[in-house]
Amino acid sequence: MNIMHGTWEARPAARWEDGFLSGNGRHGALVFGDPNDERVVVTQHTLVRPNGGESARPPRLADRLPALRDRLLAGEAHAAETFTDGRDLQWVQPFHPAFQVRLRRTPGDPPHRYRRAVDFPTGVVEETCDDWRSRVFVSRADDVVVQQVTADDDLHIALDHRLPNAPTRLAVGDGAVLTADGALLTLRVRYPGSDTAYTGLTLVVVTAGDTTLTPPGVRVTGAASVLLLTRVLRHTGELDTTPHANALRDLLPAGEDLYTNLLSRHTALHRTAYERVTLDLDADPAERALPGSELLTRPSPALLERLFAAGRYHLLSASGLNPPRLTGLWTGDWDTAWSGAFTNDANLNLQTASAATAALPEVTAALADLIVRQQEDWAENARTVLGCRGVVAPAHTDGESGLSYHFSREYPLHLWTAGADWLLKPLVDHDETRGERDPRTAAVLAEIAVFYEDFLSRVDQDGRLVVVPSYSPENRPANAGWGTINAAMDLSAARHALTTAAAYHPGTPEADRWRALAERLPPHRVNADGALAEWAWPGLDDSYDHRHLSHLYGVWPLDEINPYDTPDLAAAAHRALELRGAENDSAHGHLHHALVAARLRDGERVAHALGQVLEGDFFHASLMSAHYPHRDVYNADAAHTLPALLVETLVQSTPDRLVLLPALPAACPTGRLTGIRTRFGAELDLTWNPRKATAVIRPTRTHRVELRTSSGATPLDLVAGEDHVLTLKAW
Repeated sequence: MNIMHGTWEARPAARWEDGFLSGNGRHGALVFGDPNDERVVVTQHTLVRPNGGESARPPRLADRLPALRDRLLAGEAHAAETFTDGRDLQWVQPFHPAFQVRLRRTPGDPPHRYRRAVDFPTGVVEETCDDWRSRVFVSRADDVVVQQVTADDDLHIALDHRLPNAPTRLAVGDGAVLTADGALLTLRVRYPGSDTAYTGLTLVVVTAGDTTLTPPGVRVTGAASVLLLTRVLRHTGELDTTPHANALRDLLPAGEDLYTNLLSRHTALHRTAYERVTLDLDADPAERALPGSELLTRPSPALLERLFAAGRYHLLSASGLNPPRLTGLWTGDWDTAWSGAFTNDANLNLQTASAATAALPEVTAALADLIVRQQEDWAENARTVLGCRGVVAPAHTDGESGLSYHFSREYPLHLWTAGADWLLKPLVDHDETRGERDPRTAAVLAEIAVFYEDFLSRVDQDGRLVVVPSYSPENRPANAGWGTINAAMDLSAARHALTTAAAYHPGTPEADRWRALAERLPPHRVNADGALAEWAWPGLDDSYDHRHLSHLYGVWPLDEINPYDTPDLAAAAHRALELRGAENDSAHGHLHHALVAARLRDGERVAHALGQVLEGDFFHASLMSAHYPHRDVYNADAAHTLPALLVETLVQSTPDRLVLLPALPAACPTGRLTGIRTRFGAELDLTWNPRKATAVIRPTRTHRVELRTSSGATPLDLVAGEDHVLTLKAW
C-alpha cells in the first residue's frame, strides 16, 4: 500500500465509527478488524425503515397561496407560520445497517504484529497478524461484498442482525445450508408492522477444509482459506432466494484464484476512477507513515494529503445507485441522526462539490439518477404545495420518495424553492467540463424554468418580480418569521435556473421568455452593515450567528458574485462572511464558510475555517468525519467536502475563466495537484513552491479564457489537443 493513498492502524476498531470502509455505491462494508471476533457491518443504499414517511404526501396548500402572499406583502411578518395543514413533523424513512458478518474463533493471546489498513486505489481493507489475514472489498463490477480469510484456527461464521438500536419487534429468520463448496447463509428481516423486508445472502466458499452446521451459522475447520460473498436485497413479501444464490455462485469461475479474479474486475473500475486526481503537498515522509489516529493529532501537509485522498475515496465508494447520504453509505447503528437522509439544503450539495472538478463523474451520475427517479415527485411538490407547473425539490429525501413532506413551523422546508437549482449545479458543471449537454439535465432545467414562470407572479412597487413566499435555509430574519420575501438564495437560484435553462434550449421562444423573466428579478441588497443581506426586502434584518450561508449562494457554488465582474457585491459578500457566526460549530458550516472565502480570495479566512475542522477533533480513525467537534454524530460532510475545498484554494474555473492559486493556505507552500478538470474543457496539472508555479493545461476544445492570478488578468488562447504550459513568478 502506498501510504499517501491509504491509512492504517495498529489495533482493531473498538467503535464502529473507527471501522475502515469500503463500498461500491450500492453496498457498503464497515470493518472492525478483530482477528478473534471479526465483524463486517454490511450496508446497502436502499435500506430505509418504514416510519410513516413511505406513505406521506406533500400538504395541499395551493389554494391558500394567494392569501399568504397578500399577507406577507402587506407586512404580516409571521404569516407563513400558519401555512400548513396542521401535521406534526414527519421525518423521512431512516437509513440503517443490514447486519454484521461475524467470524469468531477461540480467543487466544493478543495478536502480535497486528496491522489493519485500507488501500484507497483498490478499496481493500486488510488486517494481518501472526496467524490471521482478512481482506475485504466491495466490488464495483459485481456488486458484492467480498471477504477472504486465512487463519490457523476454526472459524464460526454467522450473519448477526443485532446492531445498536435495532427495533425490538423486527421479524428475523436465519438459515444455513451446506453446499458443495461450503455453505449458504441467509438472514431475512421484516420491519415491524410492514410487509417490507430485506434479505442478506452470504455464500461461504471453503478451500481444503470441512464445513459443519452450527446454527445460526457454520463452523469451518482446517481450511486453507475461506471466501465470503455477500449481497443484500430489499423487497416486499417473501423472496425466493434461489436465483440470488445462483447469481453469487456464477461469480466463481472454475479453476481460477477466485479472490484475485474478483478483485481484478473490481479494480479495473475503482482504481481508474480513484487515480484520476492526486494531491502531493511534499509532506514529511515520517509523518506520511503515521497511523491515521496519530496523524489526526498533528495538523500538517501530511494530514491534508491523507484527508484529500480519503475524501475522494469515500465519496467514490459511497456513490453509485445514489449519491452519498449524511453518513455516506455507512452506519453501524440503527439510530442515524437526521434519518441518515439525503439533505439537499447544504449537505448533499457540499459533499458532491468536487465531483466535476476532481474528476468523479460516477458521483455526478449517481446524483443525476436520483434526480431523474424523483422528477415526478418534484412535479407533485410544485403542483400540490404551490399550485405551479414544473418541479420543486424537497429539502430531505430517503432516496425512495422525492415528495416534500418534512417541514415544521421552525423549518418550513416546503416553502424552499431553490433546491432544484442547487442539486442540478454539479450536473451543469459536469456538462461544462466535457463540452456536451446531457438531455436529462436539459429536461429538468426546463421544468425548473416552467415552475418559475408560474411562481414569479407578484411584483414590487418598482415592477420587479418578488419571490414570495421565500425561505433561506435554515435561518430567519431577526425581526420576522421563517417564511419571508426575497431570500438572497432564492433570487440567485431563480436567476441561475432561468438563464441556464435558456442556454440549454438555444433559439427557442422559451429561452427568450426565461431570460426576460430572469432580468426582471430584483438585485441583491446591501444592508446597513455593508454586508450582502440575507433577504433583499426592505425592513428584514439579518441574523448573523448561523451555520448555513445560504445567502452567499451567488458566490459559491454559483459565479454570480465574484471579485472580477462584481467587485462591489463581492466586497459586500465578504463583509457578510466576516459577520457570520459559526453557531453550533457544525463541520458543514465551517467548510461552507471556507468555500465561499476561497471564491473571494481570502486565504487567511480559508485557513482559519479549515483549522476549526482539523483541530476540532472532527475525524474518526476511519477518516470518516463527524458533524460536531469531538467526533460527535457520524457524518460524511467534512470527509467528502474537504477535497472540494482544497481544489478551490488552488484552481477555480468557469466556462471563460481560469483562476490559479486564489487562496493558497500558508500551511501548503509546496505541492502538486494533477488531473483537475476545468469548466472550459481542459485537464490541468498544477505545481507550486514559494518561488514559482507551473500549470500544464491540456485542452479538449479551442477557446479563449481569462487567466487570473494575483498579478491580474490576461487572455489565454487554448487550442484543442495542444498542451499549454504556464509559468508564474507570482500569484
